Amino acid sequence: MKIATYNVNGVNGRLPVLLKWLKLARPDVVCLQELKSPNEKFPKDALEKAGYKGVWHGQKSWNGVAILSNKYDVEELGRLLPGDEEDVQSRYIEAMVNGILICCLYLPNGNPAPGPKFDYKLKWFARLNERANYLKKRKLPAILIGDFNVMPTDMDVYKPERWIKDALFRPEVRKAFKQLAGKYWTDAIRTLYPDEIIYTFWDYFYNSYSRNAGLRIDHFLLSPDLKKRLIKGGVDKQVRGWKKTSDHAPVWIELKTK
Repeated sequence: MKIATYNVNGVNGRLPVLLKWLKLARPDVVCLQELKSPNEKFPKDALEKAGYKGVWHGQKSWNGVAILSNKYDVEELGRLLPGDEEDVQSRYIEAMVNGILICCLYLPNGNPAPGPKFDYKLKWFARLNERANYLKKRKLPAILIGDFNVMPTDMDVYKPERWIKDALFRPEVRKAFKQLAGKYWTDAIRTLYPDEIIYTFWDYFYNSYSRNAGLRIDHFLLSPDLKKRLIKGGVDKQVRGWKKTSDHAPVWIELKTK
């Protein structure tokens, strides 16, 4: 079972890139972030023609998340991260797919930090931690998947000394990620590649992609039973080099079927 995550940075503007990658990679399940599209303008027909159906939670101009599959039914369970009913940003959606609870998320960026946006990020992280603890108690096969907007360690960022004050790398954020992962959830890509430099994002500026001056901010956190089923994973880095592409590359894992 191949599961992928991809921050598309505008699903309609990047649709040709997304469709090309889906045709080549053929993930069984894909989570998308930063749709930047209201629900009624989500490219449902084009994706269904490519073989993918699912659920999405859009928002005009900003945010937006989706869970799609070309093989399994996608049963939506919720589209609001518990803990703040007044939070209207489209950053979270849950669905059952082939017996696995997929939690697709787009965690706030948080810049500039300190400030209100950073405070919102930390509060959102705390709510995600509460949700993760709830899922832990239920012992469901689950994956927290998407753009976390955090580089967990120095290994996950090019020249970490330049990012110390950034909201993606501040100590509070790395601590929150560490608390979230804890002993229960497994960082799938880092588990597979404990000593390798791996990035999932390259800025559009300063020739970041050609210099491989990147960040690893797109993650899979697996529940214990899914960790046992983890076979392999990787980053489709070449997609970042395509024309009119996102500043993220797709990331994927493969799990053994039961």
